[in-house]
Amino acid sequence: MSKKDICSYNYDELKEEMLAIGEKAFRSKQIYEWLHVKLADDFDEMTNLSKSLREKLKENYEIRKVKMIDHQISKVDPTEKFLFELEDGNMVESVLMKYNYGNSVCISSQAGCRMGCRFCASTIGGLVRSLETSEMLRQIYHIQKITGERVSNVVVMGTGEPLDNYDNFVKFIHMLSDEHGLNISQRNITASTCGIVPNMRRLAEEGLQITLALSLHGSSQEKRKKLMPVANKYELGDVLDACDYYFDKTGRRITFEYSLVAGVNDQPDDIRELTAILKRRNCHLNLIPVNPIKERDFKKPDRKNALEFKNKLEKNGINVTIRRERGSDIDGACGQLRRRHAAKSEGETDENLCND
Repeated sequence: MSKKDICSYNYDELKEEMLAIGEKAFRSKQIYEWLHVKLADDFDEMTNLSKSLREKLKENYEIRKVKMIDHQISKVDPTEKFLFELEDGNMVESVLMKYNYGNSVCISSQAGCRMGCRFCASTIGGLVRSLETSEMLRQIYHIQKITGERVSNVVVMGTGEPLDNYDNFVKFIHMLSDEHGLNISQRNITASTCGIVPNMRRLAEEGLQITLALSLHGSSQEKRKKLMPVANKYELGDVLDACDYYFDKTGRRITFEYSLVAGVNDQPDDIRELTAILKRRNCHLNLIPVNPIKERDFKKPDRKNALEFKNKLEKNGINVTIRRERGSDIDGACGQLRRRHAAKSEGETDENLCND
């Protein structure tokens, strides 16, 4: 019989589970604190539990391993990248970015991705599987333990599409913000989606206060389709309507992510079309000069052109910033570190992978 994933139980579920195996309710509070506050990796660390209870837990439950196998530390800014191996050998990436306001961690929600965005290394090779709630949480827990510093902000923008792992993702948000756990404010959590319309609308109904970031990347339906296969399923108008619905339901301003690709979506007509889309909306536009990868021939615009693009949008009344590049001397782009390790295991050389 396979063991149960104890870290994926929320506070109430764990209480019910302990009662079901004949333990008193207060034991669930102790165990939950060990797992989600003290961040225990092993039942033997739970020293205020009896030996017999620890043995019972070992027999019936597991603390799913999330093992660090690579750790890159940038020399140019306070950014660190982590590669974690999961229980089944799959690998996921996480990034720690230190700011004046606190530590922000970017996590993965899936091993691989099936969305197929043309400029993204994460989607090469497709989706392997979605992560369990515990596997998302424990990326953050490990980084907090490794650094010894509290994580205050979380972005779900690593490998995978969180709304393609909907139930586990929503449970993750509830557990991350639970007062019995790390108690990170939902207002300090951001999740990125490429635009899965039904689940965007479903998310709006959850009563959450997280920030939703839409991967826009194209100023029209046709341009979006060239960069993002998901646009073949969901029309841009429907995606924008879902963004408006999320704002109406939650009061949370939408962030639009826009990867700038030289000669593809950084032209004067893109400025006009973006202005038409965004001017009437309470939103923020985040421009992201694309990170080149070997498997694609997309090029990053130079700094001058990116600034001109931003300034023209600002003159049109758009609230816009260029994302500050972090970790430029390490495998900073999403999916690159995972790809590098996978390729090394297959005998490829580094120069065949990424052009940072």
